[in-house]
Amino acid sequence: MADNKKHSDALTYRDAGVDIDAGNALVDRIKPAVKTTFRPGVMTGIGGFGGLFKLDPERYRDPVLVSGTDGVGTKLMLARQLNIHDTIGIDLVAMCVNDILACGAEPLFFLDYFATGKLELAQAQQVIEGIAEGCRQAGCALIGGETAEMPGMYGAGDYDLAGFTVGAVEQDQLIDGAYIRAGHRLLGLASSGPHSNGYSLIRKVLDHAGADPEQALGDQTLGRALLAPTRIYVQAVLALLAEHRIDGLAHITGGGITENIIRVVPDGLGIRVDRSAWELPEVFRWLQEAGNIADAEMLRTFNCGIGMVLLVPAHSAAAVQASAAELGEACVDLGEVIDITDHTERVHYR
Repeated sequence: MADNKKHSDALTYRDAGVDIDAGNALVDRIKPAVKTTFRPGVMTGIGGFGGLFKLDPERYRDPVLVSGTDGVGTKLMLARQLNIHDTIGIDLVAMCVNDILACGAEPLFFLDYFATGKLELAQAQQVIEGIAEGCRQAGCALIGGETAEMPGMYGAGDYDLAGFTVGAVEQDQLIDGAYIRAGHRLLGLASSGPHSNGYSLIRKVLDHAGADPEQALGDQTLGRALLAPTRIYVQAVLALLAEHRIDGLAHITGGGITENIIRVVPDGLGIRVDRSAWELPEVFRWLQEAGNIADAEMLRTFNCGIGMVLLVPAHSAAAVQASAAELGEACVDLGEVIDITDHTERVHYR
């Protein structure tokens, strides 16, 4: 390596915009929060080159590993605008663990990727502590991650998030929709708001309406309602699966009600959704009115108040709803699975 002879103009990584010391300081700050997520099976703490997790051979007979990855999308831009960073990490975890839950899998561990132009310790700490909170809600361990400082790639204050989770389910309990038949009921679990989908349209509506995020919406501000963290359904749904036969699960994300439920319904079948079965929550009513958004566009963009749908045999629907109520879950009968003859129209509303 060439000797730079300590010239006064010698460059350092910090001069290029990357502060290694700040990255090390962040790891030290987040270690307590990360440790609170650990569960049996975790073999290492954070800071190594890989996170280790060991499946319990006494618990699983024939496990299938299920993985999922996702981000938070342009909801991050609203979080930055409002300078609220302590809940966006919950969104990140939720988008991943709710997806693998749709296969019946219990999330085991999670890893995150945090990228920014310049590492701001307080901001990053809030984000990652939110990720840890999401992991606690999901019952999975935060066993690793990556913080990337990339000056020139991101503007001042900007950051992006991605997450990855792995879960497990016994092969004979894997939920793939194969047993869904005409007559199955669609049971919807309530969402907390738009979750993490449709935010490009939401930001367009805010701009179009000239709305102030600090304006009141019910008992909170509009901004807080729009930033409400995505609900994590893991504990409730796993409890329902332990007691009841559930033949399909649909996480209502991009594509909304219209495009997500049908993803788990076998060919030759469709769904009929009773739009009068539930009331559109206040935040969605505001978005529809302020943006002059058609009903069909609302239903294919947003969850419209329903974040997870369970497909169950008609004879057990009432029992599943009763169990959900005991768990504190609002569970609405949205409609049914139907036979269809016109294969171009699989989703019907009434």
